[in-house]
Amino acid sequence: MSQTVNGNGAVSAPRNAPEETVAARLEKLRDARVVVTGGAGLVGSRLVALLRQADAEVTVLDRLDAYPESAHTALFGVENLGVRVVVGDICDREAVRRVIADADFVVHAAAYADVAACTRRPDIAFRANVQGTQVVLEETAASKARRLVLVSSAAVYGDGDPAIRGPQVFHEDQRLLPVSVYANSKLWAEHQTRLLLGGPDGPEYAVLRYFSVYGDPQIPKPGSHSWMVAWLSMQARLGRPMRLNGGGVQVRDLVHVEDVAAATALALIEERMAGQTVNVGTGVPTSVREVGELIAPHFPRSRFITTPMPEGDPLGGYAATDHSRELLRWKPRIDVRAGVERYVRWLTATPHAVPGWLAAEPAA
Repeated sequence: MSQTVNGNGAVSAPRNAPEETVAARLEKLRDARVVVTGGAGLVGSRLVALLRQADAEVTVLDRLDAYPESAHTALFGVENLGVRVVVGDICDREAVRRVIADADFVVHAAAYADVAACTRRPDIAFRANVQGTQVVLEETAASKARRLVLVSSAAVYGDGDPAIRGPQVFHEDQRLLPVSVYANSKLWAEHQTRLLLGGPDGPEYAVLRYFSVYGDPQIPKPGSHSWMVAWLSMQARLGRPMRLNGGGVQVRDLVHVEDVAAATALALIEERMAGQTVNVGTGVPTSVREVGELIAPHFPRSRFITTPMPEGDPLGGYAATDHSRELLRWKPRIDVRAGVERYVRWLTATPHAVPGWLAAEPAA
């Protein structure tokens, strides 16, 4: 094991020294008070569990209406993690003020986070993703919090550069061309975060652009075309054809929820993340059809059908990962093959996870 001496005579870390674990790095959050808006959902619940493992004091602010109540308790289980759960709306200024008043850190993950639903109801998207975010930012700016992490989305990239055909890599500093109501609301949230936070006397901020998050216990929502691992897996389990919108040529950067939770927790404490925007993705493009082909061997009756491309569904791309490696000191550990297999195993062992409305739908 070799060491290197730099020009100042200091000894650097051994070149093949093991990486500091996420758990070791998160020890900085011991006894810290962390507020997580939207903390009872898929990413939020995994994040909260990780924060609790680091002995942080966690408060969740969530309306608990994104899924049926039974799903929040039986699947996400944040109520059982030893945290304070406040059932409330981020548009309720008094509720937000109460939970943030004594916070050291804030993760703003609450959102109307469904592309199709935002297209159908832009009024709800505006209230949740714009008005609610404004309240959270103002109350954080007025608090003694050290940093807010804003959960944004790769949807802000839209279809990327229209001159490029096929999959393209999305860089944090490229021109942003959102193609949906949801993406537009997330881009506004990014700009507003930069305007209101990060001053010399106020809280810092960091922005994370999540790519396609998946993993158990993710379940589909009615009328949605997101969460393709969950959608395709459940259709296959029900013995129905896996629907490939537009033939399944769209590319996604699938990043497992456990990796996303780790990245989000690290964004609270990594010094170089202050004022930065970073992709949270794998840097590996995967087509929708490829995902279906990973699922199919687990369900002997699997087959595919091609359906029209939904409005606002981006053609897709994948994350540039230089910033996440350098500023966040993070890289994903679960590749898509392993992640899809985990999901299918969980679904097979948890048959009640298939929503009743989905099981009752007539086969295509």
